[in-house]
Amino acid sequence: MKLSEEIQNYDIAIVGGGMVGISLALLLANEKRDWRIALVESLPMPSKSDGKTLVHQPSFDARATAISLGSIQVLENLGIWAELKKHHTAIKTVQVSDRGHIGGAEIDAAQEQVDLLGSVLENAWIGKVLLAQLQENPAIDLIAPANVKSVQPKKLGAEINLSYKNSDNEEQKIFCQLMVLADGGESALSKSLGLDYDVQDYGQSAIISNIEFDSPHQGVAFERFTEQGPMALLPLGESSDSCRSALVWTVPTSELDSILAMPNEEFLDRLQLQFGYRLGSFSRASKRSSYPLKLKVVKEQIRSNIVVMGNAAHYLHPVAGQGFNLALRDCAVLTEVISKAYRQKKSIGKLSVLQEYLRVQDLDQKITIGFSDTIVKLFSNKNLPLQAVRALGMLALDILPEAKKFLSNQTMGLASRKPRLQKFDCDEALEEPLIDKAK
Repeated sequence: MKLSEEIQNYDIAIVGGGMVGISLALLLANEKRDWRIALVESLPMPSKSDGKTLVHQPSFDARATAISLGSIQVLENLGIWAELKKHHTAIKTVQVSDRGHIGGAEIDAAQEQVDLLGSVLENAWIGKVLLAQLQENPAIDLIAPANVKSVQPKKLGAEINLSYKNSDNEEQKIFCQLMVLADGGESALSKSLGLDYDVQDYGQSAIISNIEFDSPHQGVAFERFTEQGPMALLPLGESSDSCRSALVWTVPTSELDSILAMPNEEFLDRLQLQFGYRLGSFSRASKRSSYPLKLKVVKEQIRSNIVVMGNAAHYLHPVAGQGFNLALRDCAVLTEVISKAYRQKKSIGKLSVLQEYLRVQDLDQKITIGFSDTIVKLFSNKNLPLQAVRALGMLALDILPEAKKFLSNQTMGLASRKPRLQKFDCDEALEEPLIDKAK
């Protein structure tokens, strides 16, 4: 085993090269603070772009992500939305309904006085655009494929021991003022650091597929609640005339294997029974995949010189498409807070700086996590009193403007307004670390 003697110094090291890790790296680099940023990824990453136009070849079974209006604004400020929207499908309307109950809501972009409520993008295209931007940014060093073998906290930062996945199995140490854990919902690094989680197993699994049907979706996204659990159909095809949507169908885990094993026709019939005929008859389903559903929230989002982000911080039920959008808002706020600390000539990994990040994002995280958890429990329960409550809730969306406005703002990623930072002084540490704030 070969060990490099030289320690590379960075201001920020991000562990995890997925959508959240790359987005954060680009947001930080966009601040133009002369920061040296390392992005460490365990999987191989494509070589640097040759400058040619990015090619998008969507496949029928490509997974997709709903991007809220608030997230679009972040991506616009980052300068990459113009490229991303070349292959997006605009969400013009969101219809919310509960099978077998009256009431519901229709959120319409025109009524909200916006061009769109959000957008649906295939993950393959998001990855292409983010990676192309990453490879062209001189402020970011991509270290891949490499594993984090160990982390040693230091007084002014963290020392990270990396093992490169090459034939020599070379090791390298890097030092950073701030280390960001963004390595996913099953974060190996958080376990090695002894970080604990609050976990709620919903006893449900999500079935993922793309569905074709008779009628154009017209840019409508559907949130449909059933006695088994919620389902979502997100418009695809880059046109309101497309007849294809991305399905996220929540089912009891006890029934998962039997549903996955169904012939396509039987699967579509069962889906049709639960969803109805708002899109006409279902005609085709792509290959089905699944994953278990749970709420998983880290008890310590911060330590001195360490912050946890993305699914490693809060892994949410996908029912309302909140996970990536919350993570992107977290990234934007963290960037703003440490940029202010930098201007004040303070260490960007100082505990008081990271406490301020949590203070600013606390409300957004609580609302978003609570919203996701509540609707899952309320709309996946056969208890008669709870069914009565949810029926009243759906009716309220029809007749109470305040209830509908909250739902609209949550859907668009605009539900909470962060406190202003102007009075923030990085020397003003709180008496106790702000941990366990996102329960």
